[in-house]
Amino acid sequence: MTNGAVLQCSFGAAPGALQVLPTNRVMTNSAPAATIMDHVPIVNISSFGMCSSPANPTVAAATAAALGVLTPMPCVPATVAPWLPGVPTVLVGALPAVDNTCKLMCLWAGVIQVAAPGQFTVMTP
Repeated sequence: MTNGAVLQCSFGAAPGALQVLPTNRVMTNSAPAATIMDHVPIVNISSFGMCSSPANPTVAAATAAALGVLTPMPCVPATVAPWLPGVPTVLVGALPAVDNTCKLMCLWAGVIQVAAPGQFTVMTP
């Protein structure tokens, strides 16, 4: 995956984008390549619009205030663990790369996955 890949959360209302900082200095098609450590909320993982997870405290509070009617609230990703499982055979700056099969877990029970990786082909020498 590369900078600009499109992501989707299972509890998000809209797709989000992956932002990869060029710290590893590995580029693919002029975009920085992602590693398993590119999981920082807001820095790497953008908002998914509105969150509808009952595990999210803001959604739970809004739902309680609406007498039990599920009330989505703005998404603020809570991703504290790296992408899983990563691609151990492809290293980007000594860290496993992220591909379209990797998943990222949100503390609010959401599963973030790749909708469009940003890079579709890989050429080997």
